[in-house]
Formats: sequence, structure tokens, C-alpha cells
Amino acid sequence: MLLSRCIQIERTGENMEQLQEVEQHIKEGDVEALSLLLDRLSLSTDYNMLYESAYLLASYGFMAEADRLYEVLIENLPDEAQLKIDRANTLMELGEEDEALLLLTEIRPEEDEYVQALLVLADYYHMTGLAETALSKIKEAFKLAPEEPVIRFAYAELLLDSGKYGEAIRLYLALKDEVQEIGGVTIVSRLAETYSAGAAYEEAIPYYEELLKEQVGPDLLFGAAFAYFQTKNTTRSISLLNKLIEMDPDYFSAYMLAGQAYSLAGDDLAAYNMFKDGIRRDEFDKEFQLSAGKSALKLGLPVEAEEHLKEAFALDPEYTEALITLASLYNELERDAELIELLSYTKDDSDDIPLLEAFKAYSNERLEQFEDAYESYRKAYVGMDEDYDFLTNYAKFLIEDGKQNEAIEIVKKMVSLFPDDEYWRDFLELQTDEEV
Repeated sequence: MLLSRCIQIERTGENMEQLQEVEQHIKEGDVEALSLLLDRLSLSTDYNMLYESAYLLASYGFMAEADRLYEVLIENLPDEAQLKIDRANTLMELGEEDEALLLLTEIRPEEDEYVQALLVLADYYHMTGLAETALSKIKEAFKLAPEEPVIRFAYAELLLDSGKYGEAIRLYLALKDEVQEIGGVTIVSRLAETYSAGAAYEEAIPYYEELLKEQVGPDLLFGAAFAYFQTKNTTRSISLLNKLIEMDPDYFSAYMLAGQAYSLAGDDLAAYNMFKDGIRRDEFDKEFQLSAGKSALKLGLPVEAEEHLKEAFALDPEYTEALITLASLYNELERDAELIELLSYTKDDSDDIPLLEAFKAYSNERLEQFEDAYESYRKAYVGMDEDYDFLTNYAKFLIEDGKQNEAIEIVKKMVSLFPDDEYWRDFLELQTDEEV
């Protein structure tokens, strides 16, 4: 919700007894006694008491009972716009949105409660995914009461949710000079979040640090650590993440980000150990397995890398990145039979990945399966026609296979892309001289 309904209830001596009875039945869970009491209260003309009872019921989650009293109140006080707003909120909680919207549209622009009705409508449209409609309602409310902090906050919240970070930040910054928090949300936390959401991490960091002076929670630590990571301040990021992991060892995202931070800092061993810590917390997380596999490769641990990569691929046979990394390892080690077998288990759409076709071409060539190699080279060329290493291998294969004319076309492509390559430039000139 964008806003919290906040009404101060003053209980008088006249209605205190009735309200205490309502609250007693609520706390005891005596639905039958509560229903009988509401039958009696519905006949009362003490509308203040009825209103406070309805509010009390709603605050405890007894929405149907609260709605019953709001309905009685509206029947007797049809011109009270606040009652329509309160009942509309209750009806929405009950899933009766159409009836709630009907009540809200009855509130006229000249009524004092009209702005409040707009806020409720904005809330509703926001929750139902109609962002532009929600924004239009907030904009209307903002035009009518631009000085109201609650309205500016609601407007900023919707802008943030819509990805309009610059506009949201301007509103939050103006609010920061007036209020510290609204609806239990601090303006400083929203500034940190909004700057981060807009990738302005340098600007977000001072607000995160301000928050960390007063409170330290897992989500706050992670948000701050992520901002520092994005600014390449790995030392501070890792420090915050280690504190987070100590506070909440099951905060899985912290292990991944910490591993990435160690990797960025050049400490591949620490990164590998952090990813393994993540795996120990959740062995079925394919991202941890892939990251551990890549770290193991950097450390020159092919056996461990293969184990992690195979596990990642087993967890998700459509995990393309794990497939490519494992296939790359097999290609580098020239474990050609295993590479061909690995790619034979994949879905047909893997044939659309040029790099995998290139690996198949290299393996088939080494296995002297030249027809299969030629077919894979041709498929891979569609997406790798600017890759120097691939073009070099392809050209050499064609030359060895006696496909001189095709090789020359590939070499011409290479010379146009890489004019400083003397080997292929000389090769092309030699072929031209021979033709002459």
C-alpha cells in the first residue's frame, strides 16, 4: 500500500463500554457473541460509537463485520464522504472492488475528502497493475494539494515503482527537509533505494551510510554492499557482506555477491570458498554451482570445475551458460568424445548457439569426422563471422579439406576485418599471384 489509513479515535465515556465489549469478543474469538452484539449495535443511533466500532473491527481484520457497520452508517449519513472512503477500503479488503470503486466515484471534487479518495484510487490501481491510471490519480491529487507531504510521498512512491527515478528523487529530496518518515518508511531509505534503482550508486552510498548509523538489518546491509560493489569498492562491500552473513547465515544472495566481490578484487580462492559456502547452504542453486565452476577454472582446478559445472547443468538441462562453460572446458582439454556426447543431450535449440557449433566443429575435426565438422563450421559461421580464432580455424580446416575456393572467401573476410594480420594477407596475395 502507498499510504496507511491513520485516524485518531477518541473514546468517550458514553461509548467506552460498548467498545470494550466489542474488543473483548474479538480477542476471545467469540464470533457468535460478536454477531449478536453487532445486531444490537446496528440499531443504535450513536453514530460515533458505530464508527469507532467499525474502525476497531477493521483494525483486527474483521472486515465483513466492519463493513456491516459502515453500511448502516452510510444509510443514515449518506452525505458523509469519509464513510464512503472507509467502507471502500474495507470492501477492497473483502475483494468487492467494483462496489468500492462505485462508492469512491460518488465523492465530488468540491468535497474535502476528494483528495483522500484519489489516494485510495491510486492505491487500488497501483496494486492491480494499472500504473499509468494510478499515476494520473496521484497527479490530480498533487495539483489539488501540492503542499501535503503524504501526497508528495505517494507520488514519489508511484514514480519509483514506475521507474521514473529522477522525478521520484526530486520529491524525496524535498520531503527530506520536512519529514523523516511517512507511514513507517524513512525518506533516507527511499533515497538510497531510488538512487540504487537508477544505477546512481555513488549518490546512494551516503544515504546507506546514514541509515547504517542508526540501524543494521540484513536487507540494508545487502543494499549498501551492492552499491559499494557497483562502485568497485570491494573492500567495503565484502566487509558489509561478511557482517550480513554473520547476522543471517541463510541470506543466500550475500554469498553470491560476496563471491563476486572477491573475484572482482582478484582473490579467486576467497571467491571460490564463498561460492562453496553458498552451495553448502543451498546445494540445489545452479548459480552457485556455475560460479564455483568458473572460479575453479581460474584457480586451475579443472576437476573441481567440471564437478560444479556438471552439477549446474544437471540441475537445469536448459542452463545455457553452464552448458557453454562445460563445453568450453571439454574443448580446451580436447575431450572430444565427451563434448560431442554432452551436446547430443541438449535440446535442438542449442544448435542455434554458434559457439557450441564451433566446439562441435573442432571436436569432429580432431576426431576426423570431417563431414560433421564441415557442417558444424558452416552453422557456426552464421554467428561467428567476425571471431578471429574461429575464422582462423575454419579457414585452415577448409584448406586441409581441399575446399580452396571457400577458404579464400573466409580469408578475404578475415583480411577485411583484421588488415594487420600479415599471415592471412600474405596467403591471400599468394593465391592471387597463383591465379594470375
